[in-house]
Amino acid sequence: MKNLLFVLTFCFLSVSVFAQKSLFNGKNLKNWDIFLGSPITGFEDLAKKATPASTYSIVEMDGKKVIHISGDIFASLATKAEYADYHLRLEFKWGEKVYGKRNSGLLYHSYGPFGAAFGTWMANIEHQLMHENLGDTYLMANTYCESKVLKSDDGKSFNYSPQGQLTSFSETDNGRSVKKAKDAEKPLGEWNTVDLYCFGQTAVHVVNGQVVMVNTNCSKVENGLKLPLTKGKIQLQSEGGEFFIRKIEIGKIKGIPAEFLK
Repeated sequence: MKNLLFVLTFCFLSVSVFAQKSLFNGKNLKNWDIFLGSPITGFEDLAKKATPASTYSIVEMDGKKVIHISGDIFASLATKAEYADYHLRLEFKWGEKVYGKRNSGLLYHSYGPFGAAFGTWMANIEHQLMHENLGDTYLMANTYCESKVLKSDDGKSFNYSPQGQLTSFSETDNGRSVKKAKDAEKPLGEWNTVDLYCFGQTAVHVVNGQVVMVNTNCSKVENGLKLPLTKGKIQLQSEGGEFFIRKIEIGKIKGIPAEFLK
């Protein structure tokens, strides 16, 4: 009964805040910018042939237009606009082509020039989409956050847990990576639904209806100071795996559902 109430609450909250607009118009990518970055090791020849149109394209799948990401070069598809205080919903699945590993990311609070992170992406906080790591946090460039975590059994990583110790993360504070609380990813070939809630300096990662990460005090570090990071562009990565997106919607919210922060 408790689980049923949670699901019903989640569905109600999703509907109640979802005065969403689609970031994909179903026709083209005119409201996005494309940046081609570094080649993937071992696939340098493919990078030489890559173009914006070959890397990010619109194809038909099951009678509907979807975004196709080639994955054969490190690249960014970035919104032209910045967003703050929002709920974003992304529906995606992996294709069959792999160039090293099935890797991609939903990069939020992105700012500054392309190339600041790994020669390709703007500085950002990542909602990891990599296969088997869906929901992790990764901090690119000079970004920072705090999360409640428990150390893994081998002591080499940190896993988000509501019962964990609030811990700082950045390039110089315990590393850039925070692992998800649980595995909520669907099998390869199935569609995953990712919800990202950002309000103020807090961000919540939800994977197929399950909260797997809460980041607080999201910031950027400049001259030793932590400056609040509350808005930015949204980037979608080409990073080693063929990838399809059938929905990406965003809408303003007045706060993050309290149930997600318990």
